[in-house]
Amino acid sequence: MLSRRHLLSSTGYLVVASSLPFAARADDATPPSPALDKLFDDFFQENLRLNPEGATQLGLDTGANADLRSKLRDDSAAGIAAAKALNADQLRRLKAIDAGTLTGMDRVNYDTVLYTRESAAAVMAFDFGGTSFGPSPYVVSQLTGAYQSIPDFLDTKHKIANAADADAYLSRLEAFAVQIDDNTERMKHDSALGVMPPDFLLDTTLAQMKGTRLPVDRTILVTSIAKRAKDKGLDPSYATKAAAIYTDKIAPALDRQIAETEKLRATADHSAGVWKLKDGEAFYRATLRSATTTSMSPDEVHQLGLDQARDISARVDKLLAAQGLTKGTVGERMAALYADPKNLYANTDDGKAQIIAYCNQRLNEIRPRLPTVFKRLPTYSFEVRRVPPATEPGAASAFSQAPALDGSRPGIVYFNLHDSAEWPRFALSTTVFHEGLPGHQLEGGLALSNKNLPLIRKSIGFSGYAEGCALYAEQLADEIGMYDDDPLGRIGYLKFQLFRANRCVVDTGIHHMKWSREQAIAYFVDQEGEAPGFATREVERYCATPGQACSYKIGHTVWIKARERAKAALGAHYDIKDFHEAGLNCGRVPLDVLDGVIDRYIKQAQTI
Repeated sequence: MLSRRHLLSSTGYLVVASSLPFAARADDATPPSPALDKLFDDFFQENLRLNPEGATQLGLDTGANADLRSKLRDDSAAGIAAAKALNADQLRRLKAIDAGTLTGMDRVNYDTVLYTRESAAAVMAFDFGGTSFGPSPYVVSQLTGAYQSIPDFLDTKHKIANAADADAYLSRLEAFAVQIDDNTERMKHDSALGVMPPDFLLDTTLAQMKGTRLPVDRTILVTSIAKRAKDKGLDPSYATKAAAIYTDKIAPALDRQIAETEKLRATADHSAGVWKLKDGEAFYRATLRSATTTSMSPDEVHQLGLDQARDISARVDKLLAAQGLTKGTVGERMAALYADPKNLYANTDDGKAQIIAYCNQRLNEIRPRLPTVFKRLPTYSFEVRRVPPATEPGAASAFSQAPALDGSRPGIVYFNLHDSAEWPRFALSTTVFHEGLPGHQLEGGLALSNKNLPLIRKSIGFSGYAEGCALYAEQLADEIGMYDDDPLGRIGYLKFQLFRANRCVVDTGIHHMKWSREQAIAYFVDQEGEAPGFATREVERYCATPGQACSYKIGHTVWIKARERAKAALGAHYDIKDFHEAGLNCGRVPLDVLDGVIDRYIKQAQTI
């Protein structure tokens, strides 16, 4: 396994400032820079004004930003140009500050925000695409576009407590129709550049679009406000008004987008990777760097995945043998576990409800153990829910959604239960620990509740840091005994570690080595016995969001190497709670900044 130091020296990692005086704790004695704090506040407010959905997500569509509650992001050509211009201007203002005068958390914050602006500029330089889990070459796909994100957003994030909220909902319905048309125009712009999704992504996209384009009496866009307005005793005309907007504006806009998507589908090819695009190689390197916060080349990421997959497979092999499963490859034996009826829930609404209940149970069971390894826990509440059935075909297999800043909405872990057979019981726990506690919801919750972090730092994230931390959380759950009486659960945990290593192989295979969709799916099935449906959605996710899948194992490697470095340096003085405090209290940062934070923590601990 490559060490972090070896990676730094051999792969051309972006060394942001590894020799600078990073702070390990947010309570560093160095007083904050008022000028920098003011600049960050300005940036945050400027970005909030361009992202009304984000303002609602954070619970900040109030006060001076109350008007944002009735708006949606401007996805027109002018809106895209404005976002690009704002990013360039913020980068200019940030670079006007003499970074050499900054110390402690100010320098951590500066380098972190600088990285976001430079990374965004690198992606924005390509005049095409959209965003989902990260940058995407496609403005509309199974994972990108307003059509697939706004209906659930309006239903679950837009609160309706009074008439003003309901009026804002209606305004957002009007804006949704505009967003759809803006996305459609961008599709035409991008296709003229030769940028369009492969045929199989368009097939899934069309299925989802048609699932959104429902009769007026069945669309959640209307039924949501009808029910919630009625529950609050509001004027019944809100349902009628919503129905009229849907019929007159949203449905026609969806029809136009469906027609454009069908037009693209008629000429689309089957090539899975972005290598086929004119600037595909450069785009992939930009998205890979954006996701991992490293400068590792595609070849280096591919090799890391192969090396770690080999080591993890050997561990899984021994655990399977201990369960009496000795015949066949690791993939074949894992497939047998997946197919064993005693490990499966019924593929019915009742069976899926049982899955969600079990996941919430595991979330509750790990909570009492967390104080043994963490000094602080987030104050927010968390729960597990099912992905809305309408978006299951193209949604990720599982994902996490942060709570509102004010705690008015819980942190949510979503499971895609399109097919219950993809989620045998032994595969659930480690995913709960990754997406929930002690993974994303703990790490993100501590950042949101950290009073020493500026708002801009709470609202940005890095996949390498966050996903690496969540993968480390899966390992930590094993270390604190969550599988002591669940040997199959431990196999499930290692199987998902293997899955993340194989992601590095598959993602680079698709976008750099010109693998086909079918080759990538087969790799997951053969190497780890993955359910074909699960593998298909994962592969298609990577096709739409290049590079992001590689961030998990790279980030995990950095977190583990940092912990090993701290243990070796501090010996008997090492305390895992202090290590976690140092790595989490700085908030989400690029991986090289994280290494600097841990080095600073080690140096400080050695002086105590």
